[in-house]
Amino acid sequence: MEKLLLSVEEAADRLSLGRTKTYELIASGQLRSVNIGRARRVPIDALAEFVDALQNREVA
Repeated sequence: MEKLLLSVEEAADRLSLGRTKTYELIASGQLRSVNIGRARRVPIDALAEFVDALQNREVA
């Protein structure tokens, strides 16, 4: 069963980015995330949205 929420480190790994860059994307609003208590998590579908937005930006 695939996870619905990823840690920032797991999301960074899937995007082939560093942890710091991933936090920067979250802070800028380019990558959606949620807080659960003190934990920051990235919904799995937010990764696809982020990549789609990058592709659409390159086409324009």
